[in-house]
Amino acid sequence: MARAALSPDAVVDLGLRIVDEEGPEALTLSAVAGRAGVATPSLYKHVRNLAELRVLVSGRVMGELAEVASEAVLGRSGDEALRALMDGWRSYAARHPHRYSAMIQSPRPETAVTGDRLVGIILAALRAYGLEGQAAIHAVRCLRAAMHGFALLEAAGAFQLAEDLDESYALLARMVVSGLRAAGER
Repeated sequence: MARAALSPDAVVDLGLRIVDEEGPEALTLSAVAGRAGVATPSLYKHVRNLAELRVLVSGRVMGELAEVASEAVLGRSGDEALRALMDGWRSYAARHPHRYSAMIQSPRPETAVTGDRLVGIILAALRAYGLEGQAAIHAVRCLRAAMHGFALLEAAGAFQLAEDLDESYALLARMVVSGLRAAGER
């Protein structure tokens, strides 16, 4: 990559390639500079430091996940929307396990807009359950914990028993749907 072709987006693209191929722990400014064919100090024109690069990579991943979630729920509602959201989330994490694990889970000002979009999509999927205000926020947290937990455990190869993972995930979806119905009836 020519030095003139470098930009913050190009640096993030290179970072994502490293994450995809080698995992999030391999993301360093030195590794990105090597891929770009430049000296590490040349990257400082585009990112302040490794911490900023990690946040930018996380924001891109979060945006991709929001796009998947949006497409999953589009034209659906209720149980169908929720199951599609859960399936889309799991599918993204399975296709991009390293990217998914590179996503910073704590809120950051730099990813607030994308994070708000993702939460908004989840809230929209939950609307059919009659949850509002605090109850809706609690439901978002529970749903995110279920999807994220399963995705991380699956990506790590933590499910070693012979039972089919798709059946386990379908059970998780049924449990979540049942729980949300019950929460909405309170």
